[in-house]
Amino acid sequence: MKRHGVVFKLFVVTSVLIMIVFSLVIIAEGMFFERFYRMTKINDLEQNLNQFADQLKRAEAGEQQVPRLLGAFMNENDISTSILNSRFERITINPYFLKLQADNKTITIRIPVDGMTMDDIPKGIQIGDMVVVDGIFMDENDTIMQPVVIQQNSSELAKGLVRVKGTIIDVMLPEQRSYNPLYQDALIDDALRDWIPEAEQYQTLLQNGTAVQMEWRDEWSGVNYVVLIRSLDEGKNRERYVIVMASLQPVGEAVEILKKYFVYMAPVIVMLVILVSLIYSRIVSRPLVLLSRSAARLAKLDFTVQPEIHSKDEFGELSRNLIALSHNLDLALKQLTDANVQLQEDMNEKQRTEQLRKELIANISHELKTPLGIVKGFAEGLQDEVAGDKRDRYLSFIVNETDRMNELIMDMLELSKYELKVIQLRPRNITMESLIQKVADSFSQQLEIKHLQFRLSNHTAEEMIVEADPKRIEQVILNLMSNAIRHAVENSVITMDIQRTATRKIAVAIENAGPPIADEDLSRIWDHFYRAERSRDRKSGGTGLGLAIVKHILELHESEFGAANTSQGVTFYFTLKESRGEINEK
Repeated sequence: MKRHGVVFKLFVVTSVLIMIVFSLVIIAEGMFFERFYRMTKINDLEQNLNQFADQLKRAEAGEQQVPRLLGAFMNENDISTSILNSRFERITINPYFLKLQADNKTITIRIPVDGMTMDDIPKGIQIGDMVVVDGIFMDENDTIMQPVVIQQNSSELAKGLVRVKGTIIDVMLPEQRSYNPLYQDALIDDALRDWIPEAEQYQTLLQNGTAVQMEWRDEWSGVNYVVLIRSLDEGKNRERYVIVMASLQPVGEAVEILKKYFVYMAPVIVMLVILVSLIYSRIVSRPLVLLSRSAARLAKLDFTVQPEIHSKDEFGELSRNLIALSHNLDLALKQLTDANVQLQEDMNEKQRTEQLRKELIANISHELKTPLGIVKGFAEGLQDEVAGDKRDRYLSFIVNETDRMNELIMDMLELSKYELKVIQLRPRNITMESLIQKVADSFSQQLEIKHLQFRLSNHTAEEMIVEADPKRIEQVILNLMSNAIRHAVENSVITMDIQRTATRKIAVAIENAGPPIADEDLSRIWDHFYRAERSRDRKSGGTGLGLAIVKHILELHESEFGAANTSQGVTFYFTLKESRGEINEK
């Protein structure tokens, strides 16, 4: 990390800012958190008290609905609640109870505030459980009981008590309340005893429906409580009040634990701040570093790697502009390079074309000069009135040489058509075996003269059907067959092999037994007038254009072709597209 770099500056600024914010949070927590906690809890408790008062107004006194509402309100808010009369004395209402079904009779077990603790009540009891209660009936009908012992298993019955065993059909017990809820509920009497001497000064507020608030401290436990008293305007002659009391001990404990928490967590938070600041500074400065490196590579004309910043801010826009600039410069340089390469290729091609033109003129001159000389010699002989027995032979020589020159000229015209790409194929579905056999039959005389045999081999039993121009493919086979016969040794076999390739094409190979072709000549035998045998005389050679015509025909058929030396001689091969259609050749 450079001392004067962007990463270092961002790291320092970010760390200092986070440290300042963290310090302000700790100071604010120590000064205002406890006050805010108390205020929030008291306000929430006052709102819940007002809602509960409205519910009590709608409930009928003396019914079971009031105790149930009272118990539910105490459980939901973790508070102690009681109803007071006009003299601020508690009205006996047991918010917690059990209803048992025993011997076809419903018995209500009222849980007293004094005399019992939560340990005296079996944990986890619910509707449907069987319980045994020992206590005292409080009415003549034996339907309301003051419990002394509540258990799920029977034990010895104490003297003076009555035992009831039944199934719970309804239950309301302290739930989700901290400390000992029954002990806290019993403290309401102590709080009222300390508050009643000051009650006169709050009468006006109580009559207006405003909740009176005070804080009270339990001398025995040292726990502070907040007490709220509110009038219940029932529209009757007598006044009734509701009192709620909530412990403030969790507030102080939470503040103390929070302070210890910050003491232990401060080093961890500092380390996290340093780590986060370092990561943040690197993330923020990373686009600048990448752009700087990209600009340095552009200055060195290096366009290979240009990382893009995928963002919609100025960094992303600048990155995209640099990438566009890089691509444009790279494209311009490549175009210049390609233009130079193309120019060099054009120059080489021009030189090659000029060399070929010179060779072509020399070959044509050579090919035409010899027959013209022969024709001239025989014509002069006829002009000098040679013997009559020689006239017919001279005329025959003149006709043969004229035919040879005509064949050369026709091949040149044919080749020029292919080079100008004016030949259009007329492909049809044809059978290769029949076409090859037809061409081979036309060479029967030449085969017989050199004592050659022709053998056609098909590796499959089915017919090989190709899609090609039959006239042009026949010309290919004619040229290759003529070439094979011309260079084959006497008393040998010329084989034509047909097979299907892995790429669903038909491959044709013609092999003759004879002298091999030099490796440097294998790629040039397809050129105009090129002869691998420099010493070959005119009688054993053709026009020198046959293989060049074959090359153009096969290129039009998109064929793979070539020549190779074998152990016996030389083989020429080419491929054609296989057809699955019907044969439509004549």
